[in-house]
Amino acid sequence: MEKTNSQLDTAYDPSQIEQKLYDHWESQGYFKPNGDTSQESFCIMIPPPNVTGSLHMGHAFQQTIMDTMIRYQRMQGKNTLWQAGTDHAGIATQMVVERKIAAEEGKTRHDYGRDAFIDKIWQWKAESGGTITRQMRRLGNSVDWERERFTMDDGLSNAVKEVFVRLYKEDLIYRGKRLVNWDPKLRTAISDLEVENRESKGSMWHLRYPLADGAKTAEGKDYLIVATTRPETVLGDTGVAVNPEDPRYKDLIGKEIILPLVGRRIRIVGDEHADMEKGTGCVKITPAHDFNDYEVGKRHGLPMINILTFDGDIRQEAEVFNTLGEACSDYCNEIPAQFRGLERFAARKAVVAAFDELGLLDEIKPHDLTVPYGDRGGVVIEPMLTDQWYVRTAPLAKVAVEAVEQGDIQFVPKQYENMYFSWMRDIQDWCISRQLWWGHRIPAWYDANGKVYVGRTEDEVRRDNNLGAEVALNQDEDVLDTWFLLRSVDLLHPGLARADRRAENLPPNQRDGQRLRHHLLLDCPHDHADHALYQG
Repeated sequence: MEKTNSQLDTAYDPSQIEQKLYDHWESQGYFKPNGDTSQESFCIMIPPPNVTGSLHMGHAFQQTIMDTMIRYQRMQGKNTLWQAGTDHAGIATQMVVERKIAAEEGKTRHDYGRDAFIDKIWQWKAESGGTITRQMRRLGNSVDWERERFTMDDGLSNAVKEVFVRLYKEDLIYRGKRLVNWDPKLRTAISDLEVENRESKGSMWHLRYPLADGAKTAEGKDYLIVATTRPETVLGDTGVAVNPEDPRYKDLIGKEIILPLVGRRIRIVGDEHADMEKGTGCVKITPAHDFNDYEVGKRHGLPMINILTFDGDIRQEAEVFNTLGEACSDYCNEIPAQFRGLERFAARKAVVAAFDELGLLDEIKPHDLTVPYGDRGGVVIEPMLTDQWYVRTAPLAKVAVEAVEQGDIQFVPKQYENMYFSWMRDIQDWCISRQLWWGHRIPAWYDANGKVYVGRTEDEVRRDNNLGAEVALNQDEDVLDTWFLLRSVDLLHPGLARADRRAENLPPNQRDGQRLRHHLLLDCPHDHADHALYQG
């Protein structure tokens, strides 16, 4: 029987309906704000997917919810905007492209050079970003495509520079030498969230440290025993901590030890970091290679001795700094010849063997370890003393704490306030620099003497500092943490983040800042839940 026009298909064929309908909606401008600023506005910024690949089921779930919300508000007659965008995803995208050229061409980014490699990433972005937007259209997302953004387009790049310069001038951004999570494979600092702690079986080495000048313990011994899971860091020790209340050692506080292998005299300090009930009660202090030791070292003015290269090998000679991170010549920077250039774990074996040969290896015990790994590089992370850029968080946290204390922000259930206060009152400065090529390059320049100049452009730096063409300037090689963008745009006056400032048809208080606020609200619960859904 021949089918007539009045008969319905027995099965739904989306290809015959959805694309035509979506094209019609888009061509008629149905997804744009209606321009009636007298009406209440409703805006959502899509948490931008990374351009590392394509959308997964979690994204579809997330965007379906947002599409439902925006369509409902649009039907209520509100002036609605659902804005789409994609995220450059710094380290993740750089790694994808590095793996791609390694597999296809047998090359590294260094074979290309910075500019050519960045061009390769832009090519990847064009392919991957195009796939993402096609998928979003296929889902039927009612977004305003004329306002599509990318986190490295000109407008947002200018916004990042603007915030960086302003915060630097307000002394809320500074450059300093501090301890960071260092990935020796990727050769960059990474955040705590990018560190994956793994449980493993290992060893605890008990090492004898001879006391100097004939000093003895309360038990009559002429040495202290320290326990460590990282014997290679002995080469960077600058102190030994004992508890000031420990009767075994309190009379030794202020005396010195002759550090084995190196011959360096290091001080015994009294600090509550040393637990009388744990181990031997003596803790070796290596401020340049352990986060706890770094804090102990600052409290007691101990120098910081960096013994590792950025690749995680033992240096030819150590770097010595004071507690301010300034180069210091008070301590010898010599590293024994037999350890120079060794890979860190090979150095561990060599140091243990050397202690054993000297009769200073007291014992080795099995020990359960929690070892930090980089979640992308897959190698053991090293606490490393490096020059990085930081945001001072204490002044910002103070305002955030007051907002909760005064009731401007409320937690439900209220018990979570205590968790919030605990975190915010002990917050650390935020390391915002990364040793990558892909990302927002830090707007800072250096002269031949290492003096730093911060500005939006090199021309601005030269003009504001009266620097002629004869003064050579080199821009900082580092890029900003991806999250700096998402946390900075809301600080700007509406419009500074836009490349072209077309006449907005939203009320001023509903513009860029409002979009970002929706983004921040949506990003954590939706984005994390979506990835959990996808992985689970």
